[in-house]
Amino acid sequence: MRWRDERGSAAAEFVMVGALLTVLTLAVLQFGLVLHIRNTVLDAAAEGARLASFADNDLNDGVARTTDLISVAIGPAFAHDVRADYDTYLGHSAVVITVRAPLPLLGLLGPNGLLEVSGHAAVETVD
Repeated sequence: MRWRDERGSAAAEFVMVGALLTVLTLAVLQFGLVLHIRNTVLDAAAEGARLASFADNDLNDGVARTTDLISVAIGPAFAHDVRADYDTYLGHSAVVITVRAPLPLLGLLGPNGLLEVSGHAAVETVD
């Protein structure tokens, strides 16, 4: 007889469903933060590559620009490992700037170097 009594079950169901929805909402927000950081770092790498590809600039200018953009937009913790190199991209000479940043798993905290993006730009030549 006691097992068939449903008094108090609404409160228990509310707590379980509320906890599930809270976890789901926080997971979606965290995923959005990861995508925002990835897109911001990728845009900074592409902008740095464009700057370094100009005829009167070099790779150090592109690295400095990328580091500045990431530091201002997200924070200096995400701009530690920025590398630039000349390479070919789609058959053309290009500047490639690669950024390795922390992958935020809990807020902005996460393991270093798991997020890696590259920005490319065709090298400008003066003939």
